[in-house]
Amino acid sequence: MEDNPYRRPQSVVVDFSVGPDLASRGARLGAALLDGVILMLVIMPVMYFGGYFTALGEAVIAGKQPYALQIGWGVLGIAIAFAIQYMPLKASGQTWGKKIVGLRIVDMQGQQPGIGVLLGKRYLFTNGVGLLPIVGGLISTVNVLFIFRGDKRCLHDLVAGTQVINAK
Repeated sequence: MEDNPYRRPQSVVVDFSVGPDLASRGARLGAALLDGVILMLVIMPVMYFGGYFTALGEAVIAGKQPYALQIGWGVLGIAIAFAIQYMPLKASGQTWGKKIVGLRIVDMQGQQPGIGVLLGKRYLFTNGVGLLPIVGGLISTVNVLFIFRGDKRCLHDLVAGTQVINAK
């Protein structure tokens, strides 16, 4: 063989993945829907018997903006969600929905994040921002749309330094 510096490379390039086994977008959606149904089954009776729907109806009829009512009940909803998800998040980095679907939340090194990171940075960010009038819905939508990035990480994953993988 002649030593020609201008010839094309003769090596074979093999494409392989060395990173984590990232959860699919569909599996993440399924887990989020399950978590939402679980939360709804708990919080709707609390809202009904707590008088939220009656107070909301009265405010609307009176022509008032019920921001304080909605924020107060939103904070209560976040507290209930934290109470529901605390045990599985602390034990295995999974919500109930993620546990059912077979997913797990890890940090960027593949380790289980602390409960403070999971509840504070990941879930309080998402749920807290959603309570802000007008901009909350926009930011929540952008948060979810981040799933279409190549690394499948939502905005709350970036804030918390987490990723969702398939549980083994």
